[in-house]
Amino acid sequence: MALNAKATQEFVPIKEVRDGIVVLKDGGLRAIVLANSINLSLKSDDEQRATILQFQNFLNTLDFSIQMSVQSRKLDIRPYLLLLENRMKVQNEPLLKLQTKEYIDFIRNFTESVNIMTKNFFIVVPYTNVSLGPKVNVFKKIFSRDNAREEELKNQLDFEEKRSQLEERVSVIQQGLARCGIKSAQLGTEEVVEVFYKVFNPGELEGKIDMEQ
Repeated sequence: MALNAKATQEFVPIKEVRDGIVVLKDGGLRAIVLANSINLSLKSDDEQRATILQFQNFLNTLDFSIQMSVQSRKLDIRPYLLLLENRMKVQNEPLLKLQTKEYIDFIRNFTESVNIMTKNFFIVVPYTNVSLGPKVNVFKKIFSRDNAREEELKNQLDFEEKRSQLEERVSVIQQGLARCGIKSAQLGTEEVVEVFYKVFNPGELEGKIDMEQ
């Protein structure tokens, strides 16, 4: 008996990515915040305790749930090696050319024996609520000539209301991270799509997401 094959999209609860916001099929919204990391081992004991305490206080003040996610990928070193090889070709000084070649060989051998990983830290901020749009009388809806247009306007207003609430939560998250010494930035549409592409294509090599420092 033949089985009905289902597209991968049917198993993904995402309806669309709109203005940097992930819209779920159930009407919920999600924003993704990219955060940098801090090296506690470089801080004194007092600074470490202060940072951990501040982060604990930040989490305790939240009145909504968040999800923290880490993406670890093997770093693609090939573009860097190609850049070095191009510079070596135009190098006129024999000694510098030899040193560049030795450096390229060192980097290539090192990366072949050791996995160089890059990590991205994400915080997923949710907002889920019932439709905030006005209720529509069923008879008016049936007989309205502009039903489709009214429905589109209602959905747009509903989205804007929810996004406003979500952005307030994002602001709370970013301010809390800043107090911990952590820089952060909300991802835009293209960056969100890139994140999910990497999630569903784990075999792809890492393409680093840049965040303004």
